Amino acid sequence: MEIKYKRILLKLSGESLAAGQGHGIDTTRLDEYARQIKTVVDAGVEVAIVIGGGNIFRGLSGASRGFDRVKGDQMGMLATVINSLALSSALTAIGQPAQVYTAINMFPIGEHYSKWRAIGSMEKGEVAIISGGTGNPFFTTDTGSALRAIEVEADVMLKGTRVDGVYTADPEKDPSATKFSSISYDEVYNRGLKVMDLTATALCKENKMPIIVFDMDTPGNLGKLISGEEIGTLVYTEK
Repeated sequence: MEIKYKRILLKLSGESLAAGQGHGIDTTRLDEYARQIKTVVDAGVEVAIVIGGGNIFRGLSGASRGFDRVKGDQMGMLATVINSLALSSALTAIGQPAQVYTAINMFPIGEHYSKWRAIGSMEKGEVAIISGGTGNPFFTTDTGSALRAIEVEADVMLKGTRVDGVYTADPEKDPSATKFSSISYDEVYNRGLKVMDLTATALCKENKMPIIVFDMDTPGNLGKLISGEEIGTLVYTEK
């Protein structure tokens, strides 16, 4: 496989790990993800991963039900650690080395994250799974993903979702919505499109970090994207 990107940050949603269950971790989906990831590592791609925790607990929705927002967000951070451990285990089971990093010190559950440790793992052929968000409340996993992508000097941030790109409207609600093959950050903002939250979008725009939004739930899509096929939607900073 020829590769277009040497180093990637792959953002996975917690909800996607639940598959049809709606909550928890679906082991079939987990194994599918692990196999896709191993395929691109075998091709020579250095991979860092950030996973959300919405399949277990979402801090913002917890706050709406009376949870203290800081405690709710901390619970959400722990949920991302659980998902990261699950993915690490699935990767290891198929012979792909992986290292879990945590934004706050949780040794021996995972190594305390630093840019240089994560890059060192990737250069050795390990998948660096970076959990715990930013380690701070009031930041989403999208923002954590954007921050880590910039820190580890990824060529691109890949946002794996259950839809196959960015649309003019929510395609699950509006059948007339049309898909963009590419779109600038400015147009995303001006149209009010929900690609990521504003903090994450601004961070990527300011640091010229391109994002590709694609359907990770279709087996093989990650490999196709890495090899240069036009899958999903590219979000870019205008020059």
